[in-house]
Amino acid sequence: MGEPLAREKVRSIVTARYVPDDTTADFESDALDLSLVVPLHNELDSLRLLIDECHAVLDDPSRDWMALGIAPGTGVPRWEIILVDDGSTDGSFALVRELAANDPAIRGIRLRRNLGKATALSVGFAAASGDVVISLDADLQDDPNEIPRMVALLDAGHDLVSGWKRKRHDSTARVVASRLFNLVVRRSSGVELHDLNCGFKAYRRSVAQDIRIYGELHRFIPVIAAWKGYTVGEIEVAHRPRRFGRSRYGWGRAFRGMMDLVTVMFLTRFDARPAHFFSLPGVFLMSVGLAVLTYISYLRFTYGEILGRHPLLAFGVLFVLAGLQLFTSGLLGEMLAAESERDDASVVRERVG
Repeated sequence: MGEPLAREKVRSIVTARYVPDDTTADFESDALDLSLVVPLHNELDSLRLLIDECHAVLDDPSRDWMALGIAPGTGVPRWEIILVDDGSTDGSFALVRELAANDPAIRGIRLRRNLGKATALSVGFAAASGDVVISLDADLQDDPNEIPRMVALLDAGHDLVSGWKRKRHDSTARVVASRLFNLVVRRSSGVELHDLNCGFKAYRRSVAQDIRIYGELHRFIPVIAAWKGYTVGEIEVAHRPRRFGRSRYGWGRAFRGMMDLVTVMFLTRFDARPAHFFSLPGVFLMSVGLAVLTYISYLRFTYGEILGRHPLLAFGVLFVLAGLQLFTSGLLGEMLAAESERDDASVVRERVG
């Protein structure tokens, strides 16, 4: 998807924006050092506290921000926090308006309805203007004091840093579901991260705006980034007990995540070679079907009948048709992949000379 089209898609699902008077409606200001992207859904009680914590960390001149590769000559970073309201019904966006009216660091975006965390993150990433983008949840379980440590790991050469909530303050069911999910994803993808579910991540801006996510694919951002060639790291972060509301995650989402894993494996391993995903199984099914039909033909010509092998005949025909459909799907996929082949600039990491 080209950038103009992606921007139009973002606009189509945004019902309201709130920005201070000295900025444009499209967030097209000078580049900042940090952009915090916070998706929220009915987090009215936690928003003020989150903003206060972010100010306490990011406006602290005692931290050596210059050593982290940001805020040159100023002592503190130039930052913004983008609050993306994913269809809240508790008045959260009214509070965002109030906060943004008195705080130039706050940007607010409200989606037309509850579209999910992946969409909220995608909209926030498109709006971010910071060189470094931080995603965190609005429920106060993520500690903003971890941001400098994550930025330091980015400065050390990583493109994406994912948080690892090693000591979690969640229900036993949620912890078990999360660990099982992470184990399966590690084994399937080869990306050795302990906590892909953690929403607390730091990105270089190019990574945040290159990765397209939808549905519930936000859980697999590190996997997608790794398969795109970005360097992915992990850092242990503090995880705090939830103070307001209740968690909406559990076994149901873990099982849906397993289904999404199949999608991610296809998008990462077979996006440029769909024939390997479709055509090879198709050839196998056609071979089995043809072998069965050859056997049926042998019976017919040798004995004058197929000796009651009618179910076998039906399976042979079915295998040939299914294999043919998969084979042609692979060829069509290859044609589409060739038509949308990447521009060279999108796969180049660095140029010298």
